[in-house]
Amino acid sequence: MDTFIQQLINGLTLGAVYAMVALGYTMVYGIIQLINFAHGEVVMIGAMVAFSVIGALVGADTGLSAPIIVLAGGVVAVPLCIAVACTMERVAYRPLRAAPRLAPLITAIGISIILQHLAMMLWSRNPLAFPQILDNRVFHFGAATVTSVQLAIWTVATLMMAALSILVYRTRLGIAMRATSQNPLVAGLMGIDINRVILATFALGAALAAIAGVMVGTYYGIAHYTMGSLLGLKAFCAAVLGGIGNIPGAMLGGLLLGLVEALGAGYIGDLTNNWFGSNYQDVFAFIVLILVLVFRPSGLLGERVADRT
Repeated sequence: MDTFIQQLINGLTLGAVYAMVALGYTMVYGIIQLINFAHGEVVMIGAMVAFSVIGALVGADTGLSAPIIVLAGGVVAVPLCIAVACTMERVAYRPLRAAPRLAPLITAIGISIILQHLAMMLWSRNPLAFPQILDNRVFHFGAATVTSVQLAIWTVATLMMAALSILVYRTRLGIAMRATSQNPLVAGLMGIDINRVILATFALGAALAAIAGVMVGTYYGIAHYTMGSLLGLKAFCAAVLGGIGNIPGAMLGGLLLGLVEALGAGYIGDLTNNWFGSNYQDVFAFIVLILVLVFRPSGLLGERVADRT
């Protein structure tokens, strides 16, 4: 039971991050039917920018408290990630909206590679030790433990996802986003600025990705220019698991995927003397993706989206 509780805690932490990133995938896909494979690199940029800001503030000995310094890193990372995502949409994706679906998909992969190499030139190819300045207190529940950083990740992720739900389902922008998702042509005829709605969708997804990047850097204590690739793929798996294009589905899919990874690594690792679980933890996410695609292609909460021609 102690092992189960510990892996449950770890899985919820990981799942919260997956859910934050998966929301960016699912919102963009729901509106313009694009799988933005460069979204993981936006997470990476958020982590790298936060690393630079936090390191600069710590080195300058400003006297600010640790939570304020981390918050400052996030405050700087969010607008920069939004700028990157909006530039991607305006320069690379918007001209290809009428092109065959394969064209924007290949473009997204190309942008992902470009962003990785730009980050490598700016921050080097070596893993960067993320400044661990927070007082990471440990709380015990029997033999299981939960840290204050994990509690902070749960709190921030819950607040961000709740705020996004309110925005999408209770505001004029949210109504415009849902209308555009249903039928862009009719939404445009009704006076909705489609380009503005799509740009806002990219911006919202990038803001969540930036916060997720700060979370990952703070939790794992490391940042690297390739960190967004695998994280982005897993978040995409989470979006598919919950139902691509469905916001509650992305949240559910992220949490379930985190739990599957943690429990699989914990229990299967124990059964194989920690060989399979520790070395092949990433495999569990893709096994789940394959099973979902085979038995329930629309996802757990997925909506069947009509094919637009």
